[in-house]
Amino acid sequence: MNPPSSPVHPAPAAVVLVNLGTPTAPTVTAVRRYLAEFLSDRCVIDTPRWLWWPILHGVILRIRPRRSAHAYAKIWTSQGSPLLVLSRALTERVRDLFASEGIRVELAMRYGEPALEATLSRLRSEGVEHVLILPLYPQYAGASTGSVRDMAAHVLAHPPPAWHCVRDYHDDGGYIDALARSVEAHWQQYGRAERLLLSYHGLPQRYVDAGDPYLAQCQTTTRLLRERLGLDENQLTMSFQSRVGREVWLGPDTESVLTAWAQGGAREVQVLCPGFAVDCLETLEEVAIRYREEFLTAGGARFEYIPALNDSDAHVQALAALIRRHLGSWQKESLRAGA
Repeated sequence: MNPPSSPVHPAPAAVVLVNLGTPTAPTVTAVRRYLAEFLSDRCVIDTPRWLWWPILHGVILRIRPRRSAHAYAKIWTSQGSPLLVLSRALTERVRDLFASEGIRVELAMRYGEPALEATLSRLRSEGVEHVLILPLYPQYAGASTGSVRDMAAHVLAHPPPAWHCVRDYHDDGGYIDALARSVEAHWQQYGRAERLLLSYHGLPQRYVDAGDPYLAQCQTTTRLLRERLGLDENQLTMSFQSRVGREVWLGPDTESVLTAWAQGGAREVQVLCPGFAVDCLETLEEVAIRYREEFLTAGGARFEYIPALNDSDAHVQALAALIRRHLGSWQKESLRAGA
């Protein structure tokens, strides 16, 4: 009789949820430090350094931090930055689902704290053998997910640990269902408005012209959610927000769409931002405060922002299922660095 085989224990693994980042305080100094790191990333700004550096340090970092600090102050909570507070809450809930399986779940920020570079370096030094990186950007863009992948490749250049970065989840069934359920819950509580606008973060048009799949993935998310909710193209429309600079960005522009709707007689609108996993400056200040004021000033009567998925049950379950699928594929295919 053969002796019982020893149990097979999986190699130590960790999941790192990655969000963009946030200043440590709504002050000019803290915002300047954050923007300096963010706008120095070549994935975000690909302008040659000799041309970009004087603009960044001579103009932008002298002017923009004060305006941004004022915007952050409008949404800052007693616990800190909404993006960080909500990202932590989401991470904790996902962590609880994997605690019994010996899989660590960490939170990192691409810019600011907790820093992605430091988090990955620490996991490596602690002997973690497999790292699954999940950027909280449903739609892929080189300026967001691409930057996370580049940082991971830099830190984890020589395995172990082996690592894999989730490229996107723009058409994931759980994600689409979570979006739909959040809209339906809002309708149940407040009623349905005439129009539902999906506002995604903007991106320079030339990035898409060069092959970035971001626009196509936003269109796919929009189509799938429209089908899930049973709406037509007049009832559910997409747009892009947060433009900066003078170059051509993806359109239509959210601000322009809302103003045109109000001036054209639309009285009611609800806005959802599917590209933001948790609420942040762009949703809470730009959309829920600034765009609301502009819509009402232009003649609209009812403007409602539908909150991001944050740490809702549907969102937590969708991310957990996504993580399990990628971990399962990893074990089957023995994914290596950057695969």
